Amino acid sequence: MIDIAATSTELACASHDERLLLPGVAGPVRSGSAATALDLAIGDWADLLGAVRTKLRMSVSEWLTRTGEPQAPHSAGRVQISVLECADALDQLHSMLLDDLARHRRLELELLDAHAALARVRAELVGTRAGERRARHLAQHDSLTLLPNRDCFCERLDREVADASPAHRPLAVLYLDLDGFKRVNDAHGHDAGDELLKIVSVRLTRALRGEDMVGRLGGDEFGCLMAGIPDREHLSQLACKLLDSVSAPVRIGKLRLTVRPSIGIALCPADGTSAEALIKSADAAMYRAKRSRTGYAFFDQDVEG
Repeated sequence: MIDIAATSTELACASHDERLLLPGVAGPVRSGSAATALDLAIGDWADLLGAVRTKLRMSVSEWLTRTGEPQAPHSAGRVQISVLECADALDQLHSMLLDDLARHRRLELELLDAHAALARVRAELVGTRAGERRARHLAQHDSLTLLPNRDCFCERLDREVADASPAHRPLAVLYLDLDGFKRVNDAHGHDAGDELLKIVSVRLTRALRGEDMVGRLGGDEFGCLMAGIPDREHLSQLACKLLDSVSAPVRIGKLRLTVRPSIGIALCPADGTSAEALIKSADAAMYRAKRSRTGYAFFDQDVEG
């Protein structure tokens, strides 16, 4: 392979006495002067190709006219040699372009592989996060009713209690237990009991506001967390609404069932300043409502002791 820069110089200087104007060169360059390959070096392949094309377009007679030499065989031979050198330079340029194109294609393939690997990592990360969210949801919710479980209910209640202050809205906890649920399980089986629990959970959710929370605390026991109920009168009205909603007849297959809840109500901070204390107070009030068959009851420290 010939040196491209050197060949460019030769295209400009065919003999010691020849002068040639090349594209991009300001003036004539005489061979043997301080102008070397560096002076005539063409900055990029486009300039080199332009110089080569200019040389190839020159006929033998034009070459002889510009150099001022008599038309002689040796001059024609010199031109022929120079043209051949141009062809060699083009071959070398073509080879370099092919190498560069191959390198470009390799880089494109590597880039595509990198994008594919990044997409796989992103998909795995999204899948991992989705799996974590699913696992966290399952850990915090009851698998039968899909309501928040006892742990989730207590965590939310603890946060609400921590935020509670005289400036905040009143906070109330309702504890519900289904009277006679054990008889349903014993008489009609656990499948019927499970369906009943699911229906009750839906009715409770629909009876409350969207901002309220309903959770399954265990077995046939449910908890309701509400904020912003202004006084006991409004809470009594809400308790009656829940009683009517849950006590409505239920049809499960060919069965027609009716269950009635007992509801205990505890207020924060009067009846407790923690989730555990409030649930305990509401549970105690619920058992009093169950014993007295009043449907619901507020926690009373003097009565419950």
